[in-house]
Amino acid sequence: WLQSSPTIPELGFCLNSRAQMFWLEPGLPASLAPGKRPRTTLTPSLLYRHGEPYMAFGTPGGDQQDQWQLIFLLRHIHHGMNLQASIDAPSFHSEHFPGSFFPRLAAPGKLVLEGRFAAQVGQALQQRGHRVEWGDDWSEGRLCAASRTNGLLKAAANPRGMQGYAVGR
Repeated sequence: WLQSSPTIPELGFCLNSRAQMFWLEPGLPASLAPGKRPRTTLTPSLLYRHGEPYMAFGTPGGDQQDQWQLIFLLRHIHHGMNLQASIDAPSFHSEHFPGSFFPRLAAPGKLVLEGRFAAQVGQALQQRGHRVEWGDDWSEGRLCAASRTNGLLKAAANPRGMQGYAVGR
């Protein structure tokens, strides 16, 4: 992350991975100032059902974390997909808003779709004004999740990037 962190010339060092989320221009809501905390993209999540912990889930991925986690959650809760199917289904992300990390790039209207989506999905999004970019087949998301229902523990891990495994005993 130090490669992408802005160097403060007067001090001769880079901001760390979370401090770089401050803006170095004064007068902005996220400007670097004493006593302020930076925004963060970290989103470890705990879902409750009927007042009890039901599921823990999360992913690395900077600005894409919230996007991938929402997609996972909607698939699981609203579409009834099991944990592994919710993770394995093709995913996407938007680059429409300025990035959290320096140099804060934005690509208005841009959606990155995994190559496993049907071509018609990309065409329909383009007809709605999105700028579609096709990624590799298994490129979007690094989710893992674990849930507990009636004493049964279930877990799922993402095959993308070979970053995690769901193991139990």
